[in-house]
Amino acid sequence: MTQNPLTPGTHGADAFSIGHRIDCGSRVVTAGMIDAFAALTGDRFEIHMDQAAAQRHGFADRVAHGLLVLSLIDGMKNLAPVQISARASLGWEWRFRRPVLAGDEIAMSYEIAGKESAKAADQAVLVLDFTVTNQEGTEVQTGRNRLLAYR
Repeated sequence: MTQNPLTPGTHGADAFSIGHRIDCGSRVVTAGMIDAFAALTGDRFEIHMDQAAAQRHGFADRVAHGLLVLSLIDGMKNLAPVQISARASLGWEWRFRRPVLAGDEIAMSYEIAGKESAKAADQAVLVLDFTVTNQEGTEVQTGRNRLLAYR
């Protein structure tokens, strides 16, 4: 089904139809981001912190924390030209398919996969399916978010 594109800005749930795809752009994951995330969370597993250790484990470079990338994805969604008038996230189902390495550029888009009624008449639950790729076009993370949104 062909969807009418939405204009930049914040839109209520009723403006979205199942199948709408929102492009959220791209972002480079830097070693500095990995260091800052490790400092914040305490997750200093060696593949994140040391290139030689990552290489011993079979990776070409330091590996970004999966939850760091997921956090960046949520931020990219909230900075996209087309945004949802959201109230709260209701949960995530997420898959780490391939490593994201220091210096990789991730790109992300999501599609409206479902729409459900909410308890409050002025709200709805949107089901968002995410696809995250690296600079080579390889899927690195995928997942689903249930988002409580204003109509």
